[in-house]
Amino acid sequence: MTADTALVRIDKDRLWDSLTELGEVGAYHDEDTDLQGVRRLALTDEDIAGRELVMGWMREAGLALRRDRIGNVYARRAGEDDSLPPVLVGSHIDSVATAGRFDGCLGVLGGLEVVRTLDDNGISTRRPVEVAIFTEEEGVRFGTDMLGSAVAAGRIQLADARSQVDRDGVSVGAELDRHGLVGDVAVPIQPPHAYLECHIEQGPILAAGGKQIGVVRGVQAITWLELTIGGRAAHAGATPQHLRKNAGLAAAMITVHLNGMVESGDYGRLLATVGRQDNYPNLINIVPGNVLITVDLRNPDGEAMQRSIDDLQAYFAEVEETTGVTITSRTTARTPPVDFPEHMQDLVEKQATELGLTCDRITSGAGHDAGEIAALSPAGMIFVPGLYDGISHNPREYSTPEACADGINVLLRAVLELANSAD
Repeated sequence: MTADTALVRIDKDRLWDSLTELGEVGAYHDEDTDLQGVRRLALTDEDIAGRELVMGWMREAGLALRRDRIGNVYARRAGEDDSLPPVLVGSHIDSVATAGRFDGCLGVLGGLEVVRTLDDNGISTRRPVEVAIFTEEEGVRFGTDMLGSAVAAGRIQLADARSQVDRDGVSVGAELDRHGLVGDVAVPIQPPHAYLECHIEQGPILAAGGKQIGVVRGVQAITWLELTIGGRAAHAGATPQHLRKNAGLAAAMITVHLNGMVESGDYGRLLATVGRQDNYPNLINIVPGNVLITVDLRNPDGEAMQRSIDDLQAYFAEVEETTGVTITSRTTARTPPVDFPEHMQDLVEKQATELGLTCDRITSGAGHDAGEIAALSPAGMIFVPGLYDGISHNPREYSTPEACADGINVLLRAVLELANSAD
């Protein structure tokens, strides 16, 4: 990095204005928090409106846009040697149903701000720089997280991704076709030179430690299970206990058992969440006949994760024996733990330190597109702190303009170093 480029900084207000304007797309009033939240589930009309807004900004910045077969967007700023693999930055703009305006969006709009800043200062790069918008990162609509980046990286086959359906039976493929999102870029994509993603931490570590930048070591393993528990609906007052096949009881036993697994410490730093529970017939005076629950498992230790899955499956058999129900388990998502290369961590830490920012190395508790693209090229992540204990997937999600600018300034410097590297 030359002396001239070392002094370049992004436009903090422009970045914040972009985050704010995108946050109005899919905005809703959240009754629980009495705040404005964001609801842009993947491939809904709101998600497409957000994409169109951001892609308009990309075109205004002179970027050339392409889409791949799963609808991922790649906005390219040409390099001096445009035949070289690009430095890829980005994230997603789809959201959960009760989101704030930072998750994913900071990575995409921060990448755009890097490009705008290079243009403002007349700075060229040896390699091209591309900004990506990945499809269906959250997984809340179609049941598989990091879907777009997983297809781009080759972990999920395109046909399998297109066949995923939401609760209404609408498929990914149908929505891609409805919105005209299927592009010409083949998947898996050609490997970039490197990949970088800036993201709100979604946890309390940085804020609690008074650190300004998180140097992300990697991403922990994630497994999602969907359990269908088949019992027998019956009258709540007239059915003796020994004649019941209570699917609700079975669901409760599994939930309590998961908590015990976490608290036992036998599975390392396992986290387990039952996030969805659908009872049928869901009436006060009827024993539940069928229940659908989802299980979210997280663990930075892949072996410990596998042990927890094996032991949980064995416990399902015990519950069936005890309650008389049947349990069908379906794995809807499974990603291994990912360690980012040391040289990518060192790059992020060096840029933060040279900017006078305090930093800490932490492992991401959430899944990210970087964890998928890491299968194609060296990948790294930059975290910025969030307030309110780092809460995310909630309208209370918040990071300050200064913190966002700090992260994207680190991203800018790291992109410049990578994009001008000889190897």
